[in-house]
Formats: sequence, C-alpha cells, structure tokens
Amino acid sequence: MLNETDLHIPNAAPIRMPATPILVAHVRSVGWMSADGELESLSLKEGARRLSTSEVPVLVLHALATARRLRCGPFPRLDLLELFAFVRPAQFSLPTAKGLAQAMGLPIPASLEDEVETLLSACRQLLQELRQRPSKELITIAWAMKTGGWSWGNIVLDALGVGTDDAPHSGALLRSLQVWHRLKEWVESAPPPQPGHLPVEPVEARARLDQLLAGGSEERAEQKDYAGCITEAFQAPNSKGEPCLALVEAGTGVGKTLGYIAPASVWAKKNDGAVWISTYTRNLQRQLDGELDRLYPDMREKKSKIVIRKGRENYFCLLNFEEAVSRLRARADDAPALGLMARWAMHTRDGDMIGGDFPSWLKELLGARLTVDMTDTRGECVYSSCSHYSKCFIEKTVRRARRAELVVANHALVMIQAALGGTEEAMLPTRYIFDEGHHVFDAADKAFSAHLSGQEGADLRRWLIGAEDASRSRARGLKARIEDLVVGREMEEALEDVLNAARILPGPSWHQRISGGEPYGPFESFLGRVRQQVYARDINTGSPFSLEATIHPPVEHLLEAAERLKTALDKIRIPLQRLIKGLLALMDEEADEMDSANRQRIEAVCSSLERRGVQQVLAWHSMLDSLFSETPPEFVDWFSVDRLDGRDIDVGMHRHWVDPTVPFVEEVVEKSHGVAITSATLRDGSGDDEADWKVASARTGVSHLARPAALHSVKSPFDYPKQTKVFIVDDVRKDNIDQIATAYRELFLASGGGGLGLFTAVSRLRAVYQKIAEPLDRTGIQLHAQHVDAMDVGTLIDIFKADQSSCLLGTDAVRDGVDVPGDSLHMIVFDRVPWPRPTILHKARKRSFPGRSYDEMIARLRLKQAFGRLVRRKDDRGVFVMLDRQTPTRMLGAFPEGVEVVRTGLAETIKGVHEFLCDDRG
Repeated sequence: MLNETDLHIPNAAPIRMPATPILVAHVRSVGWMSADGELESLSLKEGARRLSTSEVPVLVLHALATARRLRCGPFPRLDLLELFAFVRPAQFSLPTAKGLAQAMGLPIPASLEDEVETLLSACRQLLQELRQRPSKELITIAWAMKTGGWSWGNIVLDALGVGTDDAPHSGALLRSLQVWHRLKEWVESAPPPQPGHLPVEPVEARARLDQLLAGGSEERAEQKDYAGCITEAFQAPNSKGEPCLALVEAGTGVGKTLGYIAPASVWAKKNDGAVWISTYTRNLQRQLDGELDRLYPDMREKKSKIVIRKGRENYFCLLNFEEAVSRLRARADDAPALGLMARWAMHTRDGDMIGGDFPSWLKELLGARLTVDMTDTRGECVYSSCSHYSKCFIEKTVRRARRAELVVANHALVMIQAALGGTEEAMLPTRYIFDEGHHVFDAADKAFSAHLSGQEGADLRRWLIGAEDASRSRARGLKARIEDLVVGREMEEALEDVLNAARILPGPSWHQRISGGEPYGPFESFLGRVRQQVYARDINTGSPFSLEATIHPPVEHLLEAAERLKTALDKIRIPLQRLIKGLLALMDEEADEMDSANRQRIEAVCSSLERRGVQQVLAWHSMLDSLFSETPPEFVDWFSVDRLDGRDIDVGMHRHWVDPTVPFVEEVVEKSHGVAITSATLRDGSGDDEADWKVASARTGVSHLARPAALHSVKSPFDYPKQTKVFIVDDVRKDNIDQIATAYRELFLASGGGGLGLFTAVSRLRAVYQKIAEPLDRTGIQLHAQHVDAMDVGTLIDIFKADQSSCLLGTDAVRDGVDVPGDSLHMIVFDRVPWPRPTILHKARKRSFPGRSYDEMIARLRLKQAFGRLVRRKDDRGVFVMLDRQTPTRMLGAFPEGVEVVRTGLAETIKGVHEFLCDDRG
C-alpha cells in the first residue's frame, strides 16, 4: 500500500522521456522528429502516412486538429494537452506550440522546427514537475487512467517514481476518482437584508475611479465623464415601476468597464447590496473578471465580494460525475477522461465549464459526453435530495452571489431569473448594468420566445420520463427526482398520470419517423403536417438555412392534428398542476418540522414543474389556438424546418414577440430600482441624431418606460481620421468566389498578418479558406477559421490574439467577441454588406419601422460593431475593407466622423493598405 512517506523521489533522478516521434502540422508542411532525434520537414501527405504506419504513439499537440489538418483518421498518439491538463489542472494554455511555450515559460518558437523542439521541452518539463511533487492522489488517479488505456499512463507513473507492477487494488482506483469526498461544503446562512437607497454622486464615482487607476493606468477625461453619467442609474426611485435609467453610448477606448465598476462598487458599499453587471459574450465576462482585480487585489477578498454567475447548465454536476464513475467497471475506457475531469474538479475555482477555468480544448479531445455534458444541461437537478448538495458548485455560487457586492452575469440568466420571480435567489437584485447593450434586443428575443418543435418536445419528454431504450443518456426522469416526496401520497397518482401522458411527446428516432411519413402519436403527427406545409411553400428547399412558411392557410388535415395535440397536451398539464398543488400542500402540512433545505427543494421542484411543464404546455396551447383564428398582434408565428448540411434537424412552430423589449422591460427593468444600459454601438449612425436616439431607445426598450431615461453619449478618445481608413473595393464581384478569395489572399498578404475576415455565410467562409490557407502559409501567415478549425470560437480568438503573423476568418460570433489590441488586428475585411436575412420574423418587425430604415439600421449597427474591433488603443492603426461595390453611401454612417472612405479597385486598395500600415510601422 502506498504511503505519502514512500513517495519522496530525489529531484536529481533522471526523467525517462518517451521514445516516440514528435509531429507538428502546419497548413502546408509537417515538422517531424524521429524517436532518435532526427528533425525533418515533410509534406502533409508524408506526415499522414507516417502517422498511419507508426508502431508507437506519436507526440502531438491537439490530436483532433492535427488529424483534421492532415486529413487522416484517428492515430496512436501522446497528446501533450492531456499531459498538461493532468499536471496543471484548471490552468490556461492556448492549444498551440507558441501558447504552450508562453504558459510554461519556454522560449517562443519562431519556426516549425522550433515548435517540434517546444513539444519536446514542454513534455520534459511537465514530467519533471510530476517528479518533484508526487502524491498518493496523483498516483492513484494515474493508475486509474492507465487501466482505462491512457496512452500517458506508464510514462506518468514512471515520472512519479512508481513501478508498473505496484498497482493499487480496484477499490482504491475508484476512490481516487470520487472527488466529491475531498471538496469543501458550503454553509447555509440567513438571507441578507434588503439594500439601502443612498444615491451615488458623480464626484464619488470619479473618486473611486481614481483609486482603481492608481496602479499607473492612463487617466482619460472621457472615462471620468462616463462614470459620472452611469451614476444616473444609482439614484433613489420615486415611484414604483419607474426605475432610474441611464442609456449611455461610449465610444471605443473610453474604458467602460472601470467606468461603470466605479459607481457600482460605491453603491454596493454604501447600501450593502449587490449590483448585477450583465454581458452578452463570455469574452467580456472574462475581461470583467480581470478588471475586478483592481477593485479587490486580494484574491480571498475578491472571492467573497465578486461572483461570476451563470445558469445551472454551465456548472459541473457532481451527481452526473458520480454516475459516470459508477459505470467505470463496465466502461473502463472512460477512465482517462474521468481522471482528467477529477483533476480539474479538485482545482477549479467555481466549477464553471463554459467560459470558466475549464480548458475548452478538453471537450474537443475527450468528447462532450464525459466533459461538458456533465453539466445540468436539461434541468434534472434533484436539489437537496442529491447526496452532493452541500458541495454542489452551483449552490455554492448561488449563495456567494446573495452576499456579493458585484455579480457578473449574462443577459439570458438575468432575464429568465427575473421572469421566474427569483426562485433561485433570496431576492432579485435592484440594480443592473447591461454592458453590450446593443444585444439586449437579441437576448430578450431568445429569452421570451416559445417553440413547439420536435427538439423541445423530445427535451420535455426526456425531462419527465428520463432516458429510454438503453440510451447512453444519463437523463433522470421526474420520478427519480421526486419519488421520495410523493410515494404513499395522493400525489403519486398525479405523477403516474403525468408520466403516462408524456409518452405522446416525440420519442427516440422521431426525426426518422416524421421524415419517413410514419409519425407516432399526436405530437409527431402534427410535426409531420408542419413539415409538409413548409416543404410545399418554401421555394428555397436547397438552402443551407432553415426553411419557413406562414401558418395560414393550413394544409389539409393540419387543423385536425392540432386539435388532437391540444387534447393530448391537456392530459400532461392537468396532472402536473395537481402535482404542484400537492407538493405545496405537503410543505404547508409539515411546516413545523421541514428543514430549510427540503423547503427550498420543494419550491425549486414546483418552480421547474410550473416553468418547464405547465407554462410551456400553456404556451403551446396558445400557439395552436392561433391556427384556428389569428395570432395576437404582439406576436409572430411561423412554421420552420431547421437544417444542417442538407438534412433536417428540427421541425416546429415558433412564436416570438414583435418587440421583445416589452417583456424585458416588464420583467426586468420595471421591477428594479435602477438600470444602466451601455455600449459603444447603441446608435446606428443614420446621420439624424434625434432619430438615432429613438432607434437606441426602441432597441433597448427604454421607449416603453413611463419615466424618461437619461441619454448620454461619450465620444471615443481615439483620433479615428488619423488612425483608420476605409476602402470599398469596386471591381470585385461578390458572387464570384474566386475573385473574393483572391481579394482576401492579397489583402492579408499586404497586411502581413493581423487580418480579420468577416463573412455573412459559412459556405463562403469555408470556400475562401480552402483557396487561400496554403498560399498564405507559404509566406509565414497562418490562417485560422471558425467552422473549419476543430476549436471553439473563444480559443480561435485567443490564438489569433497571441500571434501577430496570423489571420482569422469568422462570422457573427467572431465579430462580437474580438478584443484584440495592437498589430494582432489591424485590418478587417467584410465580404459584403451584412444585410439581415429576410425571414418571416424580420418582415413582421420591419413593418414597425418606416420604409427601408430597419434593414439599414441593422446593417449599419453590424458594420459599426465590426469597425469598433479595429482600434483598441491610442497607438493602434487599422484599415477596414468592404468587398461589396454595392455598399450604399447611407451605410457610411457606421464609421466615425472624419474617417476617409475610398472607393477604388482591388489593386489600389492593396497598395493603400500596405502604405497605410507600413507608415504605421515606420
């Protein structure tokens, strides 16, 4: 048996490196080091051949990306990212040789050969770190992973100084993965009192800003003005339902984050309450987390005062993990992934797997099932009946948020939480700051919409019934979650009625049955008629986008199918309501002896039954009613078939608000005491200042408030006419992919890297990438691409940011998520004007705006948001290139006043780009 005292290994003991080849793949060539140390440069074809014929595992970095680049299948490998995740859990590294070198303090590689050497050095250093700090925990986890076939198993055990004959018994191996035994418990405390109402004055906000900038940061007059404007949201309200609201546009470079952190932190301290700061993108959440180090440099104090708050579906679920570990005897090959997850779980800050300290590339390497699917993705939490409740990551975060001063959340969570009445929080916050305020409309559109679709119906069935037909899903049904509460009571019959009725919802393989014309039950029959109507009436059946059709007039037999579905849905709703009533009665009957944990559990169960069951079914019922009459004027209904790569993935009926800011204002803004909505792109730049503010007010919901909002604009400190230039290329045909690809290639070459290519269609992005990646690579410019590289968007942006000689292609997610100062981004190329897609929903919303202004507003805002990525510091310079010669002059309001706009040919644009950027470099 291993004891800690037996684990001391002299640091001088030599590390035995694996006798294995090393491979690094670029777009055009492969770096290869043989097992005996010989370095070669190979073609992609030869590199793929050597991988496929190697008799030993090959040392690589990010095996999935390597295989995709070499266009080969799985191969025996030692993926260095797995070793990094084992040795340094919950630590950040880009999944590239340069990123790994930076994370580990190694020399930054300058060539393909250097990158091969970097992998060798990194491997040696990681194994040496294991040698210097062996522990029983590390050894038993490594053994558990080895028994599951982990390719690093013997190498890691050797580095830990353990012979491969000294295997612990199987019980010890399982216990090594049971991390829940080693996590700290949270302690329940009384709910906090309501916050006070003392206002924040501009002078207080500016004084706090001075404190935050004391570390030597540049002082900006604009930032102080901005902080003063935000204080409008921190005044005391005078009437119920009339919060103090500030709508503040602040140009890029003002320093918004510290500008609103200053007054928010003053209010929180003065009033002993929390301010919720809401973002739209994970990138900004991460940026905010870093900026808040200025407010609380001491990490322990920061942890008690600042909380990053997300929905339950973002956090690691210990019960899901326990169930995966319990199946290990039958599925031994899961052990390597579970071992890496156990290492991360013991070191994570808060269990956040989506944008937290969980390396996104682990999902790519290990698959979703044993990584991000460990979250509570389907709302199956059993709350206090869970054996891990007192150690649950999300429950810890919820309790910390109740006593925090600043909570960094996202728009979706804020809106859903407010709509539910704060069932998961002790009370709803009274003060909000919505950064990235130009996305409030889109976030509200998603949060307050309803979908009567196959996927939604199947999700509800899974949530109620659980996993079926020997499914690999871990889904726990309603019976498993609440049986202990209802057994032996009248509610038990209601539960059985719910589960029986739920079988009318789409079951496993519903896609195939509907596509094959053999639907089962009223729900699938209705979806079959919806699909028939869409295919009969949408003329774009070859489109990669979703297909659509209006709901009137219905095809034959659709109304009969809708009537049968309404009746069937009532058989789910009515027993659900009985079940809720019985649970609430139980809480009342046992009020004198029921502890707070069980009360909270019942409240949470009733809330989820009401929201995911009753309210969803009622919304579906209302939508079906519209098929027999008219859709209420505040909504838009339509049918659709969602498609991916030419195949149907969902079918259904959809309902959206024409103006989703109406429920946003009712559920969030009017229930608060003060709100600030801020962005660099609230106004679209039509040229009419009054009209621009009306657009901003409409897009954020401010126009619906009884009390007018305070409107402020703070200009950017950047000298855009000097620092930027816009080219509109007038001799490239946007419908000719060869011409478009040539333009991107030559512009990226002229920029010498640091170019961001934005596309309005994924198909064009992929086509351009295939044509220009190799020629760029020959010149030393590495091209990355969303929808091509086997990495998530955040990782791609981080790689692009870290390498000034690279370029990146992307779509909307890249446009909104990039924050890259300096030469890593000094050119943006847009393939065409980003007009909105002419969908049924868009058509309905367009009617509420005069003429063509709605389309132009959206396109200008998208261009303005993209242009704002170009200059992030006072010494940045950059060019913005439009490849669409049909760009209307009306669109130019998207660019700052005074910026030179040149309409010219491609050759002149290339020359102009080179001269402008070379002048910047001296």
